Amino acid sequence: MTEPERKRIGLREVRALAPGETVWDAAVHGFAARRRHGGSVAYVLKYRTAEGRQRWYTIGRHGAPWTPETARKTAQRILGEVADGNDPAEAKQAKRKATTVNELCNLYWKDAESGVLMTRRRMPKKATTLLSDKGRIDKHIRPLLGQLKVAAVTQRDVEAFMEKVAAGKTAGRSKTGKKRGLSNVRGGRGTASRTVGLLGAIFTYAVKHRMRADNPVQGVVRPADGRKERRLTTDEYAALGATLRASETEIWPAAVACARFLAVTGWRSGEALELTWREVDLARRTVMLPDTKTGRSMRPLSHAACDVLRGLGRGGDDALVFPATRGNGIMVGFAKIWARLAKLGKLPPDVTPHVLRHSFASLAADLGYSELTIAALIGHKGQSITSRYVHAADAVLLAAADAVAAETARCMGDARKNAHAA
Repeated sequence: MTEPERKRIGLREVRALAPGETVWDAAVHGFAARRRHGGSVAYVLKYRTAEGRQRWYTIGRHGAPWTPETARKTAQRILGEVADGNDPAEAKQAKRKATTVNELCNLYWKDAESGVLMTRRRMPKKATTLLSDKGRIDKHIRPLLGQLKVAAVTQRDVEAFMEKVAAGKTAGRSKTGKKRGLSNVRGGRGTASRTVGLLGAIFTYAVKHRMRADNPVQGVVRPADGRKERRLTTDEYAALGATLRASETEIWPAAVACARFLAVTGWRSGEALELTWREVDLARRTVMLPDTKTGRSMRPLSHAACDVLRGLGRGGDDALVFPATRGNGIMVGFAKIWARLAKLGKLPPDVTPHVLRHSFASLAADLGYSELTIAALIGHKGQSITSRYVHAADAVLLAAADAVAAETARCMGDARKNAHAA
């Protein structure tokens, strides 16, 4: 194929173009001027992405502000972006498509769901986080901001949005896709704060893809999220212990064992329910979780926790430690079983499995352990980075796990768990 003639594009070359004719610039590779059949002249740039895909980028039509010189400078800037691994033509197309916040949310959600978007730990968002994000997008962001143009949203719009969510303007009940399923959407300051946080991430995505130059969420002062760090009282601990002991033969044993395990470890319920025997080393009293909310995590096991696991009987390496009543999947009904246990123990409705986690951490603090030690016990985000490379808990950490678990067992009136602490 014959290489097209190149010359430095100037006003003379532009004026000399015939309809359908293109002139290529000798100074900037890929930069050209093309006269359309309608008579107008467009400045364009042809380039290849880092993946080798050919792209055409229309810079603009000849006439103020576009002259051969201003268009050439823009072409040079775009080629610089291409050299950095970006694809300006694709970003420009996305900008055209995402004209409203609704459409921006569609693009953001598509990338989030496919794992393209990374968290601060450079990992895809977890399924539970995605579920929360989708609820906030569909129930709050779309109804209040969805029809606004992405480029037109102001800081004041975000502040008004936050005020409306906090006031409960988007609260209500709606049907889900499940039979007789209902979604209870709540407002309040906490919901407003967390939803504005997500909105900030969505507009950061918009800025990255050149849909607008700035993030309107920056500078908006969010209220405290209102989360209450609830802990069990002495009476609630005793009621929980009595309920678990009375339910061992009445309710699915693996679920009762899981509840007890959460109480003596402070783990997140999802971590326990997804635990497999491959990850458990009873000899070293250690568990290595490959993927938690805070990444790879090594956890010490107290004697009390080991007793719970031994009572279940070890399964195959890939078997779940706390199996469901049917099949090989995760025990999705644990939340309902927990609600049943709480009701039997006459525990308040706000006593959730997460309260067991905070209660464990609070007991550890009561016993004088440092934040770093507590973080290592429960896999908190403050956990030392060195734990990624440690494969067994040391004696000091195991002693701390034993002490907190023994205090938990004492509060629950479970003498069996105190035997190892003596």
